[in-house]
Amino acid sequence: MADLSQRLAAHTRIGLDTSVFIYHLEAHPTYQPLTTQILNGVQAGNQEAIVSTVSLMELTVHPWRMNRPEVARQYEALLAHFPHLYLADVTRDVARQAAQLRAGYNIRPADALHAAAALVSGATAFVTNDKGFNRLQPLLDILVLDTFLGTF
Repeated sequence: MADLSQRLAAHTRIGLDTSVFIYHLEAHPTYQPLTTQILNGVQAGNQEAIVSTVSLMELTVHPWRMNRPEVARQYEALLAHFPHLYLADVTRDVARQAAQLRAGYNIRPADALHAAAALVSGATAFVTNDKGFNRLQPLLDILVLDTFLGTF
């Protein structure tokens, strides 16, 4: 099996699931080496990354709930200003694509929005740790973090 860097190198534009940022920001001991590799590559311009605005909601709900608005704002600033990372709004085209993904692949609503934002934005791969996205393998090269543990 190819390692993560080889798989990423095959793509110029990738979609990122919220889990990539959660693992990275929380310094998850298992996944942070992988998320660092991914985000360093994006920052260097090796790939452009597409992130749905749904990720903004998912990343900031906990800080808002804990009455930590400064953390929520820092997370939003990270997404808004990270080099070569683009926030994809949930437009009508994204919503239409998400509905088709839900109908055809039976994935959860938020997952459909993430994948649809990536597809509509021209991504050819999607990085996640949710194996449910594997159903979309015909449409996107699904890179599940668990499959790359110990390969870097």
